[in-house]
Amino acid sequence: MFSTSGDILNLIIAACIIALTIFLCVSLYYLISTVKKAHRVINALEKGVSKTQEVIDIIHGKIKNGSAYLMLLAELAKKGFEVFLNKEKKEKPEEEPVKETKKKTKRKKSK
Repeated sequence: MFSTSGDILNLIIAACIIALTIFLCVSLYYLISTVKKAHRVINALEKGVSKTQEVIDIIHGKIKNGSAYLMLLAELAKKGFEVFLNKEKKEKPEEEPVKETKKKTKRKKSK
């Protein structure tokens, strides 16, 4: 079967090339599998970040609009209070304040 040492060398080189090819194929399979899993994780992370960003934008909008409504409500209350005070002044003529006198009583000091 093997007539010379060159034939044995060629057989060993062929076996090594086949083993190297199988090793590279398995390594490439695991590398592709790992990259695919990493891609799935990155996509899930991007979806989570985008949902979080949407929630933050909604909260920011609610706070911004809420503060605008609060300012509007404060201005409305201020104007209403001014109208109420002006109406009260028109209905009641100004009266002179009555001074009340209080009797000062001396306390007995207890010993």
